[in-house]
Amino acid sequence: MPFYEHVFLARQDLATAQVDGLADQFTKIVEAGGGKVTKTEYWGLKTIAYRIRKNRKAHYVLFNIEAPAAAVAELERNVALNEDVLRYMTIRVDELEAGPSAMMRKHDRERGERGERGERGERGERGERGERRGPRH
Repeated sequence: MPFYEHVFLARQDLATAQVDGLADQFTKIVEAGGGKVTKTEYWGLKTIAYRIRKNRKAHYVLFNIEAPAAAVAELERNVALNEDVLRYMTIRVDELEAGPSAMMRKHDRERGERGERGERGERGERGERGERRGPRH
């Protein structure tokens, strides 16, 4: 069976539990079509680049899917009909990524880097300022 990555953006005014409910609903659609969702990742509420239907933020959810094309087509049909979904995209891939996705690794890396530089960040020695080169306005 072919592999797919499917990402959808849900409205910002939904609660996290409602977004999880949407994810469960979409998972059941894939399973009814003879496929399976191997991984579901909730990326969180993020700011989007431009407003979509008066929303400045959206809940991002990723699915890794192993299913026939007909099941994915049915999933896309239901996602497009759902009023809570702002955008979606499905991509066919050669193999599914094991472990956390790039977005989740990025989130973990950002958390880890802050502790390495110290509290205010080390800039090194700056040396003396020297004389100013002109009148200050």
